[in-house]
Amino acid sequence: MDAAEVEFLAEKELVTIIPNFSLDKIYLIGGDLGPFNPGLPVEVPLWLAINLKQRQKCRLLPPEWMDVEKLEQMRDQERKEETFTPVPSPHYMEITKLLLNHASDNIPKADAIRTLIKDLWDTRMAKLRVSADSFVRQQEAHAKLDNLTLMEINTSGTFLTQALNHMYKLRTNLQPSEGTQSQDF
Repeated sequence: MDAAEVEFLAEKELVTIIPNFSLDKIYLIGGDLGPFNPGLPVEVPLWLAINLKQRQKCRLLPPEWMDVEKLEQMRDQERKEETFTPVPSPHYMEITKLLLNHASDNIPKADAIRTLIKDLWDTRMAKLRVSADSFVRQQEAHAKLDNLTLMEINTSGTFLTQALNHMYKLRTNLQPSEGTQSQDF
């Protein structure tokens, strides 16, 4: 799975919009949406919210966790803990990227939020690199990936699987096979 596929999955997350149009309930395969009334908040998938925003049909409300104070607390907590802490959404990075790219005018303190999310991401990636290094050095057979998001796993997954594959090949080449006999001179 690549980053675009992970982002596609994130677009199914629900966000709140305030429409500026009227429309009865719409029936989609993924579920019913609406009704849409001007000025009344309604939850819709992120993909629809972005589409409506691009057509100037709504105003997007940032998720509850997309607040400078809350993000500062999450970042600080992530820096203190050795293990990965729970994140506000399984797609926090993708949602932030999409909302800031398409609706930054609807998000208070958008630049500060962008910086805090980047700090949180960098802290988590550094932890992941340290964990992967320790995992490889200790020649572990499996790892527990609690509180990692799909994008974080996707980012490091290819490298980690290739590194483990190379280690496996090196180990199997270093061990004498049972069918060969050593020659004594």
